[in-house]
Amino acid sequence: MTPPDTAPRRRPARGRLGVDVRTALGVVGGLLAWFALAFLAPAVVSLVTGEPPWPFLVAGAVTAVTGLALRRLTGGRPPLGVREGFLVVVAVWLLVPAFGALPFLLGRVPQLDHPVDAYFEAMSGFTATGASVLTDVDAVGTDMLFWRQLTLVLGGLGIIVLALAVLPRLRIGGRELLRSELPGPVEMESLGATVRGTARRLWKIYLAVTAAGVLVLAGLGWAGLDRRMDLFHAFSYATSAVALGGFTPDAGSARDLAPVTQWVLCALMVVAGVNLLRLYRLAVLRQFRAGLRDEELRLYLALLVAGSAVLAAELFADGAVQGPGGVRHAVFQTVSVMTTTGFATVDWSHWGTLAALTLLALMFVGACAGSASGSVKVVRHLVLFRFTRHQLEQAVHPDAVLPVRVSGRVVDDRALRSALVFALLYVLALAVGTLCLAADAAVSAPGTGAFTALGAAAACLGNVGPAFGELGPFGSYAPLGAVSKVVLTALMFLGRIEIVPLAVLLRRGYWRA
Repeated sequence: MTPPDTAPRRRPARGRLGVDVRTALGVVGGLLAWFALAFLAPAVVSLVTGEPPWPFLVAGAVTAVTGLALRRLTGGRPPLGVREGFLVVVAVWLLVPAFGALPFLLGRVPQLDHPVDAYFEAMSGFTATGASVLTDVDAVGTDMLFWRQLTLVLGGLGIIVLALAVLPRLRIGGRELLRSELPGPVEMESLGATVRGTARRLWKIYLAVTAAGVLVLAGLGWAGLDRRMDLFHAFSYATSAVALGGFTPDAGSARDLAPVTQWVLCALMVVAGVNLLRLYRLAVLRQFRAGLRDEELRLYLALLVAGSAVLAAELFADGAVQGPGGVRHAVFQTVSVMTTTGFATVDWSHWGTLAALTLLALMFVGACAGSASGSVKVVRHLVLFRFTRHQLEQAVHPDAVLPVRVSGRVVDDRALRSALVFALLYVLALAVGTLCLAADAAVSAPGTGAFTALGAAAACLGNVGPAFGELGPFGSYAPLGAVSKVVLTALMFLGRIEIVPLAVLLRRGYWRA
């Protein structure tokens, strides 16, 4: 008799690499083909406003041809795996801003006609950062401003989440992509039997909040409470607030808006900073008790209140603000910076050192995981705090079993390691980015200080947008050199994908079979 084959079965060969690059490129091609449809909206706006639509049509055609060519060249491929998912995330968030910058270059938009500036602006939009190299927003046409706002809409929740809702190809193996777009310890299994179902529900709640914001802001204009709030401005400010992006069609951000409009924007930012999965359960499934038990949500709201109170006390003590308007400014800036939106009602660059340090600290907080917010996220701070307390208690009681719990659930070791690794990589990226900016400033702009470099790195890595000094809320990143803009663009990219996918790709073991 022939002895049975006891040798372990080998996995299907993937060539010389441990990752199926062709599968990943095929998925990227499908995403680009769908993304090309987004250029039709600003083309219609161009026709309505009497501006030439061809920059958007050409950009859309180039994007579509590239995407379809990638899909055709890769042919029918197996389902997307975990390794390929990392490559898709990195590739999409590098390529989509590149194609998104084409209208700026083709239309020769003032201040955005250089490739570095155009890519900076597009990356800022798709990553919902809100940093800008524009020095004169009024010189930009309505169609280009509309496209800039649309990049926030697409990037706020993520190009990949949108594709998961419409691309059947990503139904299998797409869960890793969804986790990449909703970073942090986020549950999603209970919202739908499939990834497509979950993604569609997320986009429904995201678009519903955006539509509600547009209607409320437009209603303020129709009621005469804010004469500046026409339909285009209502769309622009609502999309920025919900995407937590900060782009506006006005150079003064939210400074010239009526106080009631500023309060509405503040409320929109608070709601948009909530975990979208939790928001779905609260608004649609009416699971209010679950919301009350959510420790991340409670801490998020508590930090907003505490940050507003501390900042208000500092500003009143310094005499920087006065009266009820001062309270509004303090609350608005706290919400704007902590949720990484980047709106401004006053120029915080002129505030005292203590207030500036408070805003800098808020840049490292972020909103809830599962929102469009950047930065570290509240839940990671909560996990790291609980883990630190656990280690201190373990030192006193070495034999005790003390699990780390969040919202009554035990946080497994994998989530703990993930939070620790992310925090380490985040600090490392911030340090390297700050050093690069300081080094470039010493050569090209000797007047730029170390604090300005630190603020710019923190603002872009945390997807906040405006920083301090000439890079403040009413300033621009235009004075920086090309090297600094490239560094900040890289930081925006890293902040959006949360560093880990690129770090995985840079490991030699990732590419080994």
